[in-house]
Amino acid sequence: MLTLPAVTAQAATTITSNQSGTQDGYYYELWKDSGTTSMTLNSGGTFSAQWSNIGNGLFRKGKKFDETQTHQQIGNISVNYSANYQPNGNSYLCVYGWTVDPLVEYYIVDSWGSWRPPGATSKGTITVDGGTYDIYETIRVDQPSIKGTATFKQYWSVRTSKRTSGTISVSEHFKKWESLGMTMGKMYEVSLTVEGYQSSGSATVTSNTITIGGSSGGGTTPPPSTGTKVEAESMTKGGQYTGNISSPFNGVALYANNDLVKYTQNFSSGTHSFSLRGASNNSNMARVDLKIGGVTKGTSISAGAILRSIL
Repeated sequence: MLTLPAVTAQAATTITSNQSGTQDGYYYELWKDSGTTSMTLNSGGTFSAQWSNIGNGLFRKGKKFDETQTHQQIGNISVNYSANYQPNGNSYLCVYGWTVDPLVEYYIVDSWGSWRPPGATSKGTITVDGGTYDIYETIRVDQPSIKGTATFKQYWSVRTSKRTSGTISVSEHFKKWESLGMTMGKMYEVSLTVEGYQSSGSATVTSNTITIGGSSGGGTTPPPSTGTKVEAESMTKGGQYTGNISSPFNGVALYANNDLVKYTQNFSSGTHSFSLRGASNNSNMARVDLKIGGVTKGTSISAGAILRSIL
């Protein structure tokens, strides 16, 4: 399993015109056709973006592949992120990328500006990562692409309600698209992206960790900052039988004693809340303890209950 580093100390670099490269193990790119843009490359996967009077502009940081492997061969892909997103007009906050053979441009959109893309008829839905996404397929004719001017399909998953932080289980979208006949090619890129179209705005991506490998929706998540929502699917898992589930809801199954999920939380300031939704498929009662620093702070004992502890 490969986890891209979350934080590396490095002076920020600002670019204003079309440029791509690598920084702190992440591929970055600023692309625009016209207008005023600025992208500051902060540590790890983080960055900030500003744009005005543009035709089309994309700001992104992620992982670039060598076009030789499918997503199945690469392994599970997920993105854990948070952002302060302030669009003024048409814009998307999304996971974005391309495949080749076939050439496909894809979007997993978590938030948007004045217009919800892509203005087509939904082919279906996927419920994952605590939300529902509409799925679309569109086509672009003789338009710019990673292979020059070309005609290519676009695949879309667009969340029904906006959010600006959380986990995006990228591979789950790929698998759902393929089940609908939307063929994926060999991977070129997966990036957390801010796009603007004939608009202005700003965005600051405060966290962006791309995890490649491991079980679906899994991987190691870096310690979150205060105020960041952390879902069980993206926590570190322990125990012999702990694993991700997608039915009857997305989450983590703890099957045996000593199975656990955990993460590191900074309690230096603020209010912290924890909630647990549990369910059982038999009549047995289950006990789940919330422990902080080895001290039990809350307990749920039932077949289906809510635990909530405010610290």
